[in-house]
Amino acid sequence: MGRVLGQEKPDLEALEMAIRDSVHQIGCRWLETVLNSDQGGYGGPKMEVEPGQAGDFLGYRDKEVVTVVGPVNLQRAYYYCAESQQGRIPKDEALDIVGTHFSPGVRRMMGRVGSKESFNEGRQDLEELAGIRVTTKQVERVAEEIGEQAQASRLPELETRRSQKVVPLKTIPTLYIAYDGTGVPVVPRQSEGRRGKKAEQAKTREAKVGCVFSQTCVPGKGHPVRDEGSTSYVGAIETAEAFGPRIYREAVRRGLDQAKRVVVLGDGAPWIWKIADEHFPAALQIVDLYHARQHLAELAKLVYGPTHPNWKPWATARYEQLDAGQVEKVMGAILRLKSSDLKIQQQLDRERNYFQTNAERMRYADFRHQGWFVGSGVVEAGCKTIIGLRLKQSGMQWSVRGANAIIALRCLDLSGRWEEFWENRAVG
Repeated sequence: MGRVLGQEKPDLEALEMAIRDSVHQIGCRWLETVLNSDQGGYGGPKMEVEPGQAGDFLGYRDKEVVTVVGPVNLQRAYYYCAESQQGRIPKDEALDIVGTHFSPGVRRMMGRVGSKESFNEGRQDLEELAGIRVTTKQVERVAEEIGEQAQASRLPELETRRSQKVVPLKTIPTLYIAYDGTGVPVVPRQSEGRRGKKAEQAKTREAKVGCVFSQTCVPGKGHPVRDEGSTSYVGAIETAEAFGPRIYREAVRRGLDQAKRVVVLGDGAPWIWKIADEHFPAALQIVDLYHARQHLAELAKLVYGPTHPNWKPWATARYEQLDAGQVEKVMGAILRLKSSDLKIQQQLDRERNYFQTNAERMRYADFRHQGWFVGSGVVEAGCKTIIGLRLKQSGMQWSVRGANAIIALRCLDLSGRWEEFWENRAVG
């Protein structure tokens, strides 16, 4: 460091890094002294190892733990029960390092970077920004373990709510629930036996992402606005049957019982409305307007041809009818379209049935008059942020377990619940 200071033009960056390394070394020595000042957690010649089973003190075991200031060596008292053949190290429990060589602070950082960027990029950032040297595989393993803890931490929420009488603290004028699906690239063994779009084996599995947000006012022009900071997310690669309880739990946590009005937004897929009917039977159901318009545009191109001048005027006229909530006129216009091509005619029939089935979910003029949202853009943006930006990077392939762990972390982060989860993690 003296040579750095003695240079005619000191290298400030080198000086900064040298001081940081020195501070970390001092911190390591101090932290190690503090952590080893308790006789290794010794609690006498015997200690309970399991309920009703006492173990004998067999001596001390050393362990190197990577902390935010560097590696430290710990001395820990070890107890063993010959009858149950189980051991216990109470100091590991007290320091939250059972089964790991990484301190809670380091694991927290690994979970954060692993949820936001590739595991290798996370490893590089930890070394560059915090001076913590770990391997890419260690970042992956720890981030996924924390993600699994995040998933498990949400499971008791519904049971807890059901067992307690909910006392409304604040009435929510309108609570919105929206959910959608998007593909996640997976390793071949995770898609075995599943057909893709072109009949070959699928390369993705569908992740379902849901969001809950509230709306308390409508500006003068009548455009709905989300309450600031009110959006929370859940998601996982799972069946609709499993996802239904997941999005319901989140809605209950967010105040479903206190909402004067509940609205479910979706793109028209049958599984979306099946969940709504089962878990939110009293909710108003609205098909995303822009998906409905997309149906009409694709249908017009199919019948007229994408280069024909008539497809756009036909679609535009249908948009106007749709905006006015005149779904019956849209169905009539589709019914008047004819094609000698059997496949096109079958598509026409399917589209007419689509609008007929969802007619009451498409009364857009009435919905807008009430000041409600008619688009599911919030959850679509959530799909891109939660899934697309992290799990769909070039060359990525996931196991379902790994993907779900990272999805859980990203949902926590985007919902503003990371701190809440981390503080309650060790307590639970």
